[in-house]
This record gives sequence, structure tokens and C-alpha cells, in this order.
Amino acid sequence: MRGRLLAAVASAALALTGAAVPPPDAYEAQLDHSYANFAIHAPVHAGAQTFVPEDGELHTVAAWLVSRATSGQVTASVRTDATDPATEVARAQVDLAGTGRGWLEIDLGGVPVTPGEEYALVLQATDTDGAVEWWGSRSAAPGTPPSWNYDRDHWAGWVQQGAGAAARFAGWDLAFYVDDAHGGCAADNSCWRHLAGEQLGVQPAGILGTPGHPYALSAFETAGARFVPGSSVLELADGSWLYLPDGADAPVVVPAEHPDALAQVEESRTWLASGSVPGRTETEREMAERALLDMRLLLQDNGAVAAAWHTIWRYSWPRDSAFTAVAFARAGFTEEALRILRYNAGTQRPDGTWEARTLLDGSGPPDARGWQLDANGWVPWATWQYLQTASAAERDAALGELYPTVRAAADYAAGSLDENGIPPARPDYWESDYPAPNLGTAAPLLAGLRSAAAVAELAGEEDDAARWFAAADRLQRGIDLSFGVIGYQRTVVRGSGKDSAVTWLAPPFNPVTPAVRAELDTTWQVLVQDTGGVQPGERWGDDMTWTPETMFFALAWAADGQDAKAERVVEWMDAHRTPVGAYPEKVGPDGNPAAVSTLGWTASLTVLTLEALEGSVATPPAGTSNVGDDDGAATDPRSAAPAVVTVPDSVAPWLLVLALGAAAAAGLGLSRRRRRR
Repeated sequence: MRGRLLAAVASAALALTGAAVPPPDAYEAQLDHSYANFAIHAPVHAGAQTFVPEDGELHTVAAWLVSRATSGQVTASVRTDATDPATEVARAQVDLAGTGRGWLEIDLGGVPVTPGEEYALVLQATDTDGAVEWWGSRSAAPGTPPSWNYDRDHWAGWVQQGAGAAARFAGWDLAFYVDDAHGGCAADNSCWRHLAGEQLGVQPAGILGTPGHPYALSAFETAGARFVPGSSVLELADGSWLYLPDGADAPVVVPAEHPDALAQVEESRTWLASGSVPGRTETEREMAERALLDMRLLLQDNGAVAAAWHTIWRYSWPRDSAFTAVAFARAGFTEEALRILRYNAGTQRPDGTWEARTLLDGSGPPDARGWQLDANGWVPWATWQYLQTASAAERDAALGELYPTVRAAADYAAGSLDENGIPPARPDYWESDYPAPNLGTAAPLLAGLRSAAAVAELAGEEDDAARWFAAADRLQRGIDLSFGVIGYQRTVVRGSGKDSAVTWLAPPFNPVTPAVRAELDTTWQVLVQDTGGVQPGERWGDDMTWTPETMFFALAWAADGQDAKAERVVEWMDAHRTPVGAYPEKVGPDGNPAAVSTLGWTASLTVLTLEALEGSVATPPAGTSNVGDDDGAATDPRSAAPAVVTVPDSVAPWLLVLALGAAAAAGLGLSRRRRRR
């Protein structure tokens, strides 16, 4: 059996080189279940996967299903023609017993089949009150038998994936196995199980593994489980342990305190003890430990940091990784922090900027997404924060190594400011284009220029320091007179709406002004959802709550000494983690975790917030700028005259259009939903 499967893989590899290779004699398993390929609930939906048996009897078929229905049955039909029920050779039915996911094994009782002949496994769910999905791959090897989709409303019946009307869906194969092709789902804790509906909206539901080698846990794997305290080893509901052996690609189930798994637990605890994990209470410390351990899994050996361990999140963003570096540094893990800063130094472009994201091997961007200028603020800010925590020897060595990166980033940022002191329109953390300068770029650049100037002072580069502090002063005035006069909206366009990026004008990024301090409260009230968290901006356009943006406010309040407000948000974050304590990217309108977890950005923000509540996260100095509460001379943007602001030529046509009415401004604000991942 295994030999047949390996032969199929080898044949596929040869096919990619252009060699003519006959199809494999047997095709009895397709185990990838990364995507929700087809709905299969009756009366208008069904799915089928073609397979080729090796043996003369068929005892068991299995499919990876997700049920969002509270009742219903799944019927398995084995046919010689997927579209013709009259060709059926075997049939069986099982009760789903509610919502759940996993490998659903169906006993066929040893029906006779012809080895080497092609059959189709057809599945359809009946008597359901919700969706039932058959998951699978969308990038199968060439030459594998096809899958079929029955969608009466869309396809008007059956269609073969990769052919005819569905030609563009080549490679869509459903997850299945027959008999012993998978070794049975019990071996790796992956059999179908009932799960509450609120656990089905997040994938993965957490991660385990070893440093730099995460494994994405599905909701069914985490059902009834918890992490062994201080580790990335999962204790299952039956008391056994699930862990990822060194060098392995998939985890294994072992008895509790198995020597190899226990060694990983002890190693993780030793690592945590080597730092200064924040947390004033047992709950806060557990939150920090889980966040740090998950960040350690997402951190690669070369310093890249995966945003999360799932499909299009599996890239390194300079922005996300900068926060991760600072969280590591502030928690005492300076080696990890420096590794990230070195990676960002190595991926800086010749002009001093960064791509929006890179492949984890550092070879370049995964696509043509537009570069983002905010990295020129985040990387110098992270560098300065690291230098505050490093030992004298580490600091001296890092200054020599990282200063060229800081200089190139700060020089580009300073040179990008226009006659009004604001940076150009570039995509920011919303990951979408906008024609006007935005606060999500301006605020990080302000923090970055001040941080770069402070780093220059440490390096004895006084001319650089003076130049960058002066640029920061210009940018501060530009922010006051372009954003501040309209209440710190997303862009310089009135009507673009409140934006959570206003938090980046507060500590630990920039010294806070009374106007910004008041605006934090106002913006929170505008952005907060019924779930208790916030959206990225007032003009966001969907009903999801985002955990990074929610934690922006927690961090700003904690670093500004507003502990009670920060503590309430930390409690909210704790209540909206997954059952195993992972940090989701989003929370749905039903209040349940959604999208992916752990999101490294949210984890790092949590660590930084807990550090700030202990008073250990500094803010870069303002230099010569009259900013903040200390001297009482901060500009009050609400009293400034907006007439001093002129419109750059590159933006003027857009602003003229938007000025035709508030509806136009609001409409453009909604026209691009965030493409975070």
C-alpha cells in the first residue's frame, strides 16, 4: 500500500518534468484537507472523489468533513460513475449527531471491487439544518483522479473539477482514504468528533511544535484538550499527550509524561525561566506564557516570523515581526529579538524600504502586493526598543550591525515627507490602496524617526540624530495640522472615519498629547462592537472584531498609565481566546474566535501590554519637539487653523472628488476592504 502511494508521488514528480508517465495502479488516499471545497448537504449539494482500489474488497471509506448542522446523516455511495446512481456497488449511512469535524469513517462491510478499476466515493448529507462541507486540497499532483461537485443551483448538476465549466478548478481533490491507506484516524487523534458550533470558526485553533516548527491544530484536535503548563505539548481529553517529535512533520499521541514529550516540556519551561515573563496574576502570567511560546514556534531559525501558521498567513511582515521582536526583548529574550531584527535588515530593499511581506526563506515577496512605507517606522522603533533591553556588550555589537539598516530606513522616511510634513499615500496595515496620506503610515514613521534619532545618539552619530529629530518635528506638525484638525481620522480627507492607528500617537510609540489622549477614548467608542472589541476603522465595512486593533488600545492605555482601561481589554482578550488559549485574529459577531490562531501580532501585543502594566515599556524621546505633557507646550490641533494646509498635487484630484460630498468620502472608505492576509 505505502509503496503504491510513493509510486504515485514519484509519478507526479516525473510528470512535472514533462515525462510521459502512466497513471498509478492504485489511488487510495488524498489526505490534505486545507480548504472547504464543497458543500454536500441535500437537496442541492453533493460531492464525489474518484479512487482506484488496490485490493479486491472494500471495507472502509473515510472523508474529512465539517458539519455546521445540529442534526443529519451522511450517506456514502460507491459507484463506477459518480453521476449515475444506477452504477452503485456499495452504500452506507452514518448519523452526524450534530456539529463537528474530522475523518468520518464509514463501514462498507467488505464489498467486492475490482483492483485497478476506477470508482467514485459519493457523499451527501440529508435532514440537516446547516451546512456540511467536504474539505480537501486545491493543489493536488497532476494526473490524480478527479473530484466531482454536484451543485444544482450553480452547476445545474454534476461537474468534474478541472474540466468543462469547472476547468479552472484543476487540482481540487477531496480528502479521503479507503481501508488502511491512512493507517486509521485513531492513530493521530483525527477521527470525527462532535464539536460545539462556536469552535468551528477558527482554523487553526492553536499551534504546537518545536521552535520554528509549528503544527496547526484543528478544532477537533483541541476539543477537551489543554496545553501541559509552560509548554507546547497538548494534553488530550483522555489524558494522553500530543506532541511533535524533533524533525517530524506531524504530531503523535503518546502516554502522559512520555520521555521524549516530557523533555520538550522541560525545555520550554527552562526557556521561559531564562526570561522575565510578565504578569501580575496567575491568569496574566499564563496569557504571557502562551503568547511567548506560540511566538517562539512562529519564529524561524533565520529570523522570519510567520504571521500565523496557515496558508496565506505563512509569510513574514516587517510590521508584525517588529512587534514580536519588541515583545521578546521586553520579556528578556534578546537573542530571539535580535534574530528578527537581523532578518529585517537582510530583507531591506536597496532604497531603504521593505516589501509588504516576504516568503519565510527571505527570498522575496510572495506576490505583487504593494510595498508599505510604515515598515520604515516599525523597524527603527523595534531596534531602539531592543537596545533598551540588551546588555552593554549586546548593545555595542548590535549598533554596529543594525545602524546601516536604521540609517537607510530613516533617511527614506525623512525624504518622503512633503511640503506639509506628511508622508505620501501608501498602503498601511489595512493592506489596501488609498489615494490620500493615512494615519497608519504617518504615526509609525513619527515613532520610527524619533527612535532612529535616539539610536543615532547611542551610536555617536550626532548629525544623523539632529537630522532625524528635525524630520520628526516636521512630521509632528504635519500630523497636527493635517490629521489633528479633523479629529485624527484615517486619512487627511474629512469623512474617512476614525481609525485605530491613532493609538500609535501614544506610548509606547510616541509621547502623548492631551488631544491624543482624549481621542483614544473617542475613537474607542466609535469603533467598539457588540462583542466588546473594535474594528480597524469606522469605514471598515464588515461585522468582524479584530484582536490586534483591540489590543492597540490596551497597550496605549497601559503605557500611558491608564491601567484600569487596559486591564478591561486584557480581560476581554483572555475571554476570547480559543479553548487551548491561542490568540485568534478575529472574533465573530457571535462572540466566538474566528479566522486563524495564534496570530503572532496579537500575541506580541498582549505580552507588551502586560509588560506595560508593570511599567517596563519605554517610549522613544521626542528630542527637540514640543510634544507631550511634560512641558505643557504641545500643539493643540483642535485650535490650529486648517487653512495652513495645502493639498499635494498627487492627492488633489482625489480630494476634489471626495469633497463633493460626505457620501463620496464614506463610499471610498468602504470601497476597499482590508486584505490583511
